[in-house]
Amino acid sequence: MLKSIDHIGIAVRNLDESLDTFQKLLQFEDVHRESIAEQKVDIASFKIGEVKIELTCPTSDDSPIAKFIAKRGEGIHHIAFASDGIETDLKRIKSEDIRLINETPLRGAHDMLIAFIHPKSLSGVLAEVCQRK
Repeated sequence: MLKSIDHIGIAVRNLDESLDTFQKLLQFEDVHRESIAEQKVDIASFKIGEVKIELTCPTSDDSPIAKFIAKRGEGIHHIAFASDGIETDLKRIKSEDIRLINETPLRGAHDMLIAFIHPKSLSGVLAEVCQRK
């Protein structure tokens, strides 16, 4: 079942500059940094309240994040919903005729399983379903 908002993904061109600006604004201390080769991104994430913000920077011009930035510019990329059973949730979502980008979970940041829901099914919002391993 989808339980809560896990994180908000923000596409950025320069991870260090963006992280510095968010640190100045929000004054957080703990930052998690990670490279996800399969997704061709580097991420920096931090919590504000109970929600993580995930800054996502492409490591290659053919990265989905690079394509997003080229088309739309930097900004909110996706909203991620925490799942306690991602495979069950994906089957249920598909049965509701909601279009999935990924019908099978992929490896994501924070050692999570992730899958995306197509924005055409959600009023233009790209959504991610994620489950901690």
